Amino acid sequence: MTTMTQFLVRLLASAAVALTAGAAFAQTKLDAVTFGTNWLAQAEHGGYYQALADGTYKKFGLDVTIRQGGPQAANRNLLIAGKIDFYMGGTLGSFDAVKQGIPVVTVAAIFQKDPQVLMAHPDAGVETFADLAKLPTIFMGKEGYITYFTWMKANYKGFNDGQFKPYQFNPAPFIADAKSAQQGYITSEPFEVTKQAGWSPKAFLLADQGYNPYSTTIETQSKMVKEKPELVQRFVDATIIGWYTYLNGDNAAANRMIKQDNPDMTDEQIAYSIRTMKSAGMVISGDAETKGIGCMTEAHYKDFFDKMVAIGIVDASLDYRNAYTTQFVCKGVGMGSKG
Repeated sequence: MTTMTQFLVRLLASAAVALTAGAAFAQTKLDAVTFGTNWLAQAEHGGYYQALADGTYKKFGLDVTIRQGGPQAANRNLLIAGKIDFYMGGTLGSFDAVKQGIPVVTVAAIFQKDPQVLMAHPDAGVETFADLAKLPTIFMGKEGYITYFTWMKANYKGFNDGQFKPYQFNPAPFIADAKSAQQGYITSEPFEVTKQAGWSPKAFLLADQGYNPYSTTIETQSKMVKEKPELVQRFVDATIIGWYTYLNGDNAAANRMIKQDNPDMTDEQIAYSIRTMKSAGMVISGDAETKGIGCMTEAHYKDFFDKMVAIGIVDASLDYRNAYTTQFVCKGVGMGSKG
């Protein structure tokens, strides 16, 4: 039996219950659903495109439109306004929603690890994450300076405000300065630096150092969870199956859709991102290894909440449990297809 045949057999077996439920909906009118991403189409959104391209959403009775994000997009505001149904969010954003009384809730966490990294030159004497404190310059955005850099200063010796220099989404200053570090996403910036500089940077994933928010989450309005929980479950289940297939099966059609939405995306970048998502355990690690893609736990949420409270990013009085619900995840949907 070929590897691809084995994969398809496992996928069908593990998702039998969910697909049976989805098939019943496929015979009726499809529910129109719009999902907004947080940036331009890329492999990091691959599972959603996969579920659309291979008909998984349709099998679950859903007519899904993916509305890609970008510099001028305001997809989270559209979710809040009820103009779209689901949005690709993150843990800190969910805490902020609770603080502001915005009625949205996280229903799944596709990335168990946030993709944020800090990169250093390969010959700068930086062997560990802690060694980054020896560098005089770290290029990072304002948001990173306020959040993860505050956490770094509190948890590692030597990091200080004097290291901060604004990151302008151009790796040239980092490439030119051998004694600097730069922020990035593990699936993207190391690839671009290697391409431009001809050498591969050392990349340290903050999630592996203890900075552990969920990322690439699925958010929806609290009203949707209350009034249409069955629709939310179908969207979550179909998305999870889409991610298993995208990472382990035939993803050619999904990649064509990604490039159609984002013509600047290349096959080389997509292939790099997929390899990195798998090798770094972005999607399948931690609780997702035993309970399935998308899994969230109260323990994980509380751990990150406590870390943010400790450094003054989040107020201790915030009821973080209002930011999410675990009722739709950790059910092992699609696990037989994880390879």
